[in-house]
Amino acid sequence: MSGTRQSRRRTGGMSARARGTALAGAVLLVALIVAAVIVLPRWVGRSALPAPAPSASPTASVTPSAEPTPEPDDAAHRLLATTDDPRACAISFSGDDIADEPVLRTQGLLYDELPIPHREGSVFAGWYDTPEDAAALAIPGRINGSKEVACTDRLRTVYAAWTTPEADAAENAEVPILMYHQFTTKPEGEDNWLRGNYVYIGDWEAHLHYIAEQGFYLPTWDELSAYIDGDLFLPRHSVIVTDDDADSSWLELAVPIVEKEKVLTTSFVITINGAGPDLTPYVLKRSHTHDMHSAGENGQGRIVNWSLEQIVADLETSAQVLGGVKEVVAYPYGHYNDTAKQGVADAGFDMARTIEQGYVSIGSDKLALPCIRINYGMTVQDLAALIG
Repeated sequence: MSGTRQSRRRTGGMSARARGTALAGAVLLVALIVAAVIVLPRWVGRSALPAPAPSASPTASVTPSAEPTPEPDDAAHRLLATTDDPRACAISFSGDDIADEPVLRTQGLLYDELPIPHREGSVFAGWYDTPEDAAALAIPGRINGSKEVACTDRLRTVYAAWTTPEADAAENAEVPILMYHQFTTKPEGEDNWLRGNYVYIGDWEAHLHYIAEQGFYLPTWDELSAYIDGDLFLPRHSVIVTDDDADSSWLELAVPIVEKEKVLTTSFVITINGAGPDLTPYVLKRSHTHDMHSAGENGQGRIVNWSLEQIVADLETSAQVLGGVKEVVAYPYGHYNDTAKQGVADAGFDMARTIEQGYVSIGSDKLALPCIRINYGMTVQDLAALIG
């Protein structure tokens, strides 16, 4: 009996351990099944199912992407792209051996600083409105600083012409520089010691109308300088109009007629009195010195009495008052000497005008330019006899 009980106890202990092991295995199996149920679908979804399409934003769904602004395809358009000025005009240059880049100018104002190209063995004959004008050297179609800038769609092309040194010399333009002073509304003139200086305003109007109607070419000062050097062709039908002193009668009586006739003129200003008003683009203001339009110790103008250093300082001041321009100066009273000429050159001016009578030709002395004096009583017929 004792053996049977011991055998039963052994049998009972083994059953408990077996039951424990079975229970633990069952728990582990359940855990694995639960994990498989939770994880497997997620893994399968990520690896096997297609990814959902990204949701589109409301803005992207209704607004197309902006196209990039195309770059301007030529130099003129690139130049225009640098300004918002609606009056800006890109001027392009065309012709044989022309490599000048386009420049910006303002419509309604005058052309200024147009290039004067150089070609060995040739003489530049100007810029023209059309290739046909350039081929014919037609004055009405020639463009320079005496004409207003006009464009189509803010663009303009001008065309170059060339001629030979022989043709330039044969033309022999002999450019007259007309010199006026004061003006009067009295047909009988003024009754004082300066009577000869006062041009009747009716004659002045007739003079300018004649110049405009007859189609004279009106060179700028840089063109005159290039002509003297033999680098620019000027037609014989050329004239430059100037006034000395910027007297009140010039400003009040003469300038309105300049604006009416649109004839380029130059006012030689005594700048100690200031630069004067800007009344029309057709009047260029140039130096009549700053404070040398007074008598010196010997009764002649200060410019022939002062030292070289004083002359240079005066002209530098005059140029500053006029905005830095230094193209040409008119000698006060027409007085000058070698020191005066040197002073003009040392101050950086290119040319100087005297009161000596004559015409400007190729090779003229740039520091002693002659002029054609206009006196009281000179009619339009007198003017025609002097300038053609």
